[in-house]
Amino acid sequence: MKKKKELSCAECGTLNCHKHDSRYPKFCLTTNVDEQMLEESLACYKEEEGMDRKIALAAADIEGKYYGQLTRVEEILAFARRIGAKKIGIASCVGLAAESKIFAEILKVNGFDVFMAICKVGSRDKCDIGLEEEQKIRPNTFEPMCNPILQAKYLNKAKTDLNVIMGLCVGHDSLFIKYAKATTTYLVVKDRVLGHNPIAALHLTQTYYKKLLTPKAY
Repeated sequence: MKKKKELSCAECGTLNCHKHDSRYPKFCLTTNVDEQMLEESLACYKEEEGMDRKIALAAADIEGKYYGQLTRVEEILAFARRIGAKKIGIASCVGLAAESKIFAEILKVNGFDVFMAICKVGSRDKCDIGLEEEQKIRPNTFEPMCNPILQAKYLNKAKTDLNVIMGLCVGHDSLFIKYAKATTTYLVVKDRVLGHNPIAALHLTQTYYKKLLTPKAY
Protein backbone atom coordinates (compact mmCIF):
# COMPACT_ATOMS: atom_id res chain seq x y z
CA MET A 1 0.00 0.00 0.00
CA LYS A 2 1.31 3.43 -0.95
CA LYS A 3 2.21 5.53 2.08
CA LYS A 4 0.02 8.62 2.47
CA LYS A 5 2.02 11.80 1.98
CA GLU A 6 2.30 13.89 5.12
CA LEU A 7 1.52 17.52 4.29
CA SER A 8 2.58 20.52 6.35
CA CYS A 9 3.20 24.26 6.10
CA ALA A 10 5.81 23.51 3.41
CA GLU A 11 2.95 22.75 1.00
CA CYS A 12 0.67 25.66 2.01
CA GLY A 13 -0.12 28.32 -0.56
CA THR A 14 -2.35 30.65 1.49
CA LEU A 15 -0.69 31.34 4.88
CA ASN A 16 -4.17 32.20 6.12
CA CYS A 17 -3.07 31.69 9.72
CA HIS A 18 -1.10 34.91 9.30
CA LYS A 19 -3.58 37.35 7.70
CA HIS A 20 -7.01 35.68 7.85
CA ASP A 21 -7.76 36.92 4.35
CA SER A 22 -8.04 33.63 2.51
CA ARG A 23 -8.94 29.98 3.11
CA TYR A 24 -7.13 27.28 4.98
CA PRO A 25 -6.04 24.23 2.96
CA LYS A 26 -7.65 20.94 3.97
CA PHE A 27 -4.42 19.68 5.52
CA CYS A 28 -3.79 22.89 7.52
CA LEU A 29 -2.00 22.44 10.83
CA THR A 30 -4.21 25.16 12.32
CA THR A 31 -7.63 23.78 11.41
CA ASN A 32 -6.48 20.24 12.14
CA VAL A 33 -4.63 21.21 15.27
CA ASP A 34 -4.06 18.71 18.05
CA GLU A 35 -5.98 20.54 20.80
CA GLN A 36 -3.89 19.00 23.55
CA MET A 37 -0.64 20.16 21.95
CA LEU A 38 -2.11 23.63 21.39
CA GLU A 39 -3.21 23.97 25.01
CA GLU A 40 0.13 22.64 26.26
CA SER A 41 1.96 25.24 24.19
CA LEU A 42 -0.28 28.08 25.38
CA ALA A 43 0.15 26.98 28.97
CA CYS A 44 3.91 27.55 28.64
CA TYR A 45 3.31 31.20 27.78
CA LYS A 46 0.84 31.69 30.64
CA GLU A 47 3.10 30.73 33.53
CA GLU A 48 3.41 34.05 35.37
CA GLU A 49 7.01 33.54 36.48
CA GLY A 50 8.04 31.30 33.60
CA MET A 51 10.96 32.07 31.27
CA ASP A 52 8.92 30.98 28.23
CA ARG A 53 6.40 33.73 28.96
CA LYS A 54 9.12 36.31 29.59
CA ILE A 55 10.89 35.45 26.31
CA ALA A 56 7.69 35.42 24.25
CA LEU A 57 6.49 38.76 25.62
CA ALA A 58 9.91 40.37 25.21
CA ALA A 59 10.17 39.22 21.58
CA ALA A 60 6.64 40.41 20.75
CA ASP A 61 7.19 43.76 22.48
CA ILE A 62 10.39 44.42 20.50
CA GLU A 63 8.66 43.45 17.26
CA GLY A 64 5.71 45.73 17.98
CA LYS A 65 7.75 48.72 19.15
CA TYR A 66 10.69 48.61 16.75
CA TYR A 67 9.44 46.73 13.66
CA GLY A 68 11.85 47.46 10.79
CA GLN A 69 13.83 49.98 12.86
CA LEU A 70 16.50 48.04 14.76
CA THR A 71 19.44 45.99 13.55
CA ARG A 72 19.83 42.48 14.93
CA VAL A 73 22.57 43.77 17.25
CA GLU A 74 20.18 46.34 18.69
CA GLU A 75 17.36 43.81 18.96
CA ILE A 76 19.60 41.55 21.05
CA LEU A 77 20.36 44.45 23.40
CA ALA A 78 16.65 45.21 23.74
CA PHE A 79 15.83 41.53 24.24
CA ALA A 80 18.51 41.05 26.88
CA ARG A 81 17.18 43.98 28.88
CA ARG A 82 13.59 42.77 28.70
CA ILE A 83 14.39 39.31 30.01
CA GLY A 84 16.60 40.72 32.76
CA ALA A 85 19.88 39.33 31.40
CA LYS A 86 22.97 40.84 32.99
CA LYS A 87 25.73 38.57 31.71
CA ILE A 88 25.92 37.71 28.01
CA GLY A 89 27.82 34.70 26.71
CA ILE A 90 29.28 34.76 23.20
CA ALA A 91 29.91 31.44 21.45
CA SER A 92 32.07 32.51 18.54
CA CYS A 93 33.63 30.91 15.51
CA VAL A 94 37.36 31.66 15.51
CA GLY A 95 36.90 33.11 12.02
CA LEU A 96 34.57 35.74 13.48
CA ALA A 97 36.63 36.52 16.58
CA ALA A 98 37.23 40.11 15.47
CA GLU A 99 33.51 40.75 14.91
CA SER A 100 32.68 39.02 18.20
CA LYS A 101 35.08 41.32 20.05
CA ILE A 102 33.34 44.34 18.52
CA PHE A 103 29.99 42.92 19.63
CA ALA A 104 31.43 42.30 23.11
CA GLU A 105 32.50 45.94 23.31
CA ILE A 106 29.00 47.07 22.27
CA LEU A 107 27.54 44.91 25.03
CA LYS A 108 29.95 46.32 27.62
CA VAL A 109 29.24 49.92 26.58
CA ASN A 110 25.56 49.15 27.15
CA GLY A 111 26.13 47.90 30.68
CA PHE A 112 26.32 44.12 30.20
CA ASP A 113 28.96 41.73 31.51
CA VAL A 114 30.43 39.54 28.78
CA PHE A 115 32.02 36.09 28.68
CA MET A 116 33.23 34.77 25.33
CA ALA A 117 34.54 31.37 24.25
CA ILE A 118 35.77 30.67 20.72
CA CYS A 119 35.23 27.36 18.94
CA LYS A 120 38.85 26.17 19.12
CA VAL A 121 38.95 26.31 22.93
CA GLY A 122 40.87 23.33 24.30
CA SER A 123 42.89 23.16 21.07
CA ARG A 124 42.76 19.41 20.41
CA ASP A 125 43.44 17.88 17.01
CA LYS A 126 40.41 16.69 15.04
CA CYS A 127 41.87 13.20 14.88
CA ASP A 128 41.48 12.96 18.66
CA ILE A 129 37.74 12.39 18.18
CA GLY A 130 38.06 9.97 15.29
CA LEU A 131 38.39 12.08 12.14
CA GLU A 132 40.71 10.64 9.52
CA GLU A 133 43.70 12.69 8.33
CA GLU A 134 42.37 12.80 4.77
CA GLN A 135 39.15 14.36 6.04
CA LYS A 136 40.93 17.47 7.26
CA ILE A 137 41.03 20.73 5.32
CA ARG A 138 44.84 20.40 5.35
CA PRO A 139 45.77 16.73 5.88
CA ASN A 140 48.88 15.83 7.87
CA THR A 141 48.90 19.13 9.77
CA PHE A 142 47.69 20.02 13.25
CA GLU A 143 44.07 21.06 12.76
CA PRO A 144 42.25 21.97 15.98
CA MET A 145 38.73 20.67 16.35
CA CYS A 146 35.78 22.92 17.03
CA ASN A 147 34.54 22.17 20.53
CA PRO A 148 31.02 23.60 20.94
CA ILE A 149 30.34 21.35 23.93
CA LEU A 150 33.29 22.87 25.79
CA GLN A 151 32.13 26.35 24.71
CA ALA A 152 28.75 25.61 26.27
CA LYS A 153 30.34 24.26 29.44
CA TYR A 154 32.49 27.38 29.80
CA LEU A 155 29.47 29.65 29.39
CA ASN A 156 27.49 27.49 31.82
CA LYS A 157 30.32 27.80 34.35
CA ALA A 158 30.33 31.58 33.85
CA LYS A 159 26.59 31.55 34.65
CA THR A 160 25.55 33.57 31.62
CA ASP A 161 21.95 34.76 31.44
CA LEU A 162 21.78 34.84 27.63
CA ASN A 163 24.03 33.29 24.99
CA VAL A 164 24.65 34.62 21.49
CA ILE A 165 25.96 32.40 18.69
CA MET A 166 28.43 34.05 16.34
CA GLY A 167 28.78 31.91 13.23
CA LEU A 168 29.29 28.40 14.61
CA CYS A 169 29.39 25.72 11.91
CA VAL A 170 26.33 23.72 10.94
CA GLY A 171 26.07 20.96 13.54
CA HIS A 172 28.45 22.64 15.95
CA ASP A 173 25.72 25.17 16.64
CA SER A 174 23.36 22.26 17.31
CA LEU A 175 25.72 20.81 19.91
CA PHE A 176 26.20 24.19 21.56
CA ILE A 177 22.44 24.70 21.86
CA LYS A 178 22.03 21.16 23.21
CA TYR A 179 24.52 21.67 26.04
CA ALA A 180 24.06 25.37 26.85
CA LYS A 181 21.93 26.04 29.92
CA ALA A 182 21.08 29.69 29.24
CA THR A 183 18.62 30.94 26.65
CA THR A 184 20.41 31.10 23.28
CA THR A 185 19.94 33.28 20.20
CA TYR A 186 21.87 34.00 17.00
CA LEU A 187 23.63 37.11 15.77
CA VAL A 188 25.48 35.47 12.87
CA VAL A 189 24.59 32.30 10.93
CA LYS A 190 27.64 30.95 9.12
CA ASP A 191 27.71 30.82 5.33
CA ARG A 192 31.30 31.00 4.10
CA VAL A 193 30.27 31.28 0.45
CA LEU A 194 27.61 33.99 0.80
CA GLY A 195 29.26 36.22 3.40
CA HIS A 196 27.10 34.82 6.22
CA ASN A 197 23.89 35.66 4.37
CA PRO A 198 22.45 32.16 3.77
CA ILE A 199 19.03 33.38 2.63
CA ALA A 200 20.65 34.70 -0.57
CA ALA A 201 20.79 31.11 -1.86
CA LEU A 202 17.01 30.85 -1.50
CA HIS A 203 16.40 34.18 -3.19
CA LEU A 204 18.51 33.08 -6.17
CA THR A 205 17.07 29.61 -6.79
CA GLN A 206 15.53 30.82 -10.07
CA THR A 207 18.86 32.18 -11.33
CA TYR A 208 22.40 31.61 -10.06
CA TYR A 209 21.49 28.97 -7.49
CA LYS A 210 19.04 27.01 -9.63
CA LYS A 211 21.35 24.03 -9.04
CA LEU A 212 19.94 23.74 -5.50
CA LEU A 213 16.68 22.44 -6.95
CA THR A 214 18.49 19.48 -8.51
CA PRO A 215 19.15 16.51 -6.18
CA LYS A 216 22.80 16.07 -5.31
CA ALA A 217 24.71 13.66 -3.09
CA TYR A 218 26.92 15.90 -0.94
